[in-house]
Amino acid sequence: MGVAELAKGVQYVDPIKTSWRPPRYILEMPEWKQERVRKKYFIITEGENAPPPIKTFREMKFPKPILNALKKKGILHPTPIQMQGMPAVLSGRDMIGIAFTGSGKTLVFTLPILMFSLEQETRLPFFSNEGPYGLIVCPSRELAKQTAESLVQLSQVLEEAGMPQLRTALCIGGTAVKDQMEIIKRGVHIVVATPGRLMDMLAKKMLNLDICRYLCLDEADRMIDMGFEEDVRTIFSYFKGQRQTLLFSATMPKKIQNFAKSALVKPVTVNVGRAGAANLDVIQEVEYVKQEARIIYLLECLQKTAPPVLIFAEKKQDVDAIHEYLLLKGVEAVAIHGGKDQEERSTSVEAFRAGRKDVLVATDIASKGLDFPDIKHVINFDMPEDIENYVHRIGRTGRSGKTGIATTFINKSCEESVLLDLKHLLIEAKQKVAPFLAALFSENEQYLSIGGEQGCSYCGGLGHRINICPKLEAMQTKQASNIGRKDYLAQGAADW
Repeated sequence: MGVAELAKGVQYVDPIKTSWRPPRYILEMPEWKQERVRKKYFIITEGENAPPPIKTFREMKFPKPILNALKKKGILHPTPIQMQGMPAVLSGRDMIGIAFTGSGKTLVFTLPILMFSLEQETRLPFFSNEGPYGLIVCPSRELAKQTAESLVQLSQVLEEAGMPQLRTALCIGGTAVKDQMEIIKRGVHIVVATPGRLMDMLAKKMLNLDICRYLCLDEADRMIDMGFEEDVRTIFSYFKGQRQTLLFSATMPKKIQNFAKSALVKPVTVNVGRAGAANLDVIQEVEYVKQEARIIYLLECLQKTAPPVLIFAEKKQDVDAIHEYLLLKGVEAVAIHGGKDQEERSTSVEAFRAGRKDVLVATDIASKGLDFPDIKHVINFDMPEDIENYVHRIGRTGRSGKTGIATTFINKSCEESVLLDLKHLLIEAKQKVAPFLAALFSENEQYLSIGGEQGCSYCGGLGHRINICPKLEAMQTKQASNIGRKDYLAQGAADW
């Protein structure tokens, strides 16, 4: 809740009302029939009065131009997360959407906001400096750019069909504020932003959320993990009334669930598959490669499939070293990480997406939400520090029903707790477990499934229980150090 809401004791009890209604025959569908559809598509819903799942876009009442645009992209039927998620969003419910990477989560929140904005614009056009009506917050600039581009494309489709123009502003760091302000000054319907630039623009009153009624946090776990939790709470404070809040992610650790409970009104949780489970369309191969031999072995690994290929590394200097090595070997490669300027990052991603480059080397900024249509192969140059990042990385391939390969290099420098999580993830996804992973066994393992709950309830890792969770321990240490500092600062202020 925002600061003003907390101060005034404002409590929102009911979700926002919208004018959208599903067809009557779907509304009148008995509960057992709804459950049968959910069971068939492995959809799990939690929350009061979840709307019925809808199996076609036409029954969701999207206009003909949108249906034709989806058809051109080869999207003929909704995916399971769209079947249940879109009716929930269109009917105004707060929602937590959990589905494996590449399952079409972006459409679940972009299509409804376009419909809501169209309705507002038709009733009363937006004048200068008014808006946005919808706000989408993404953890990385690349993901924000991708989301904004898909909104602009769909808006053009509607405009070509004679409907009002809908404006989308992209507010990200590393680009000129002047260009972003031009759109906002004309009246903006949707803003797609990264937390840093958004906070800056709100603080400088370049942007206001007075009429904003729709907030979506994409890859919410990533944002809370990156320490944006305070920023997100501050963003809530800029809203002047109740909003519809949506959280989307492929993994949902406890921390996010607690955050969601305090931020959402009667939310519907839509879960397709276990939160944090790997996409079953990805063939996962784990190979033992010595630290010093990894870079040379990369070339051999690239021979497994045709391009395009994505290579992930934890450190920026590793990304640069791999990029340089591949260029020397005559491989058409580009690289992105947080240390490069925005223009270079955008150019690299565009060249890779257009097929002009065969290999993209990146840190985890490319692992969340970015959609490259035909990635054949993902190589993890090193094992990420936690299993969630591994799930996001390998999810760049095997998207939209295609199969892909993910190769991961591991060696003695990897944390044993992460390797145990990896072993159990492979077993869950019915993948081949390499002998050196199978040989790993912790005394904790025999207790893993006791009490009906498997793995860690805090971070979602399958290879340990919450009592030895390294992520929880790190978070508690950080909180403890902050408490001391806050007390000290508060005391200093009081003395002063």
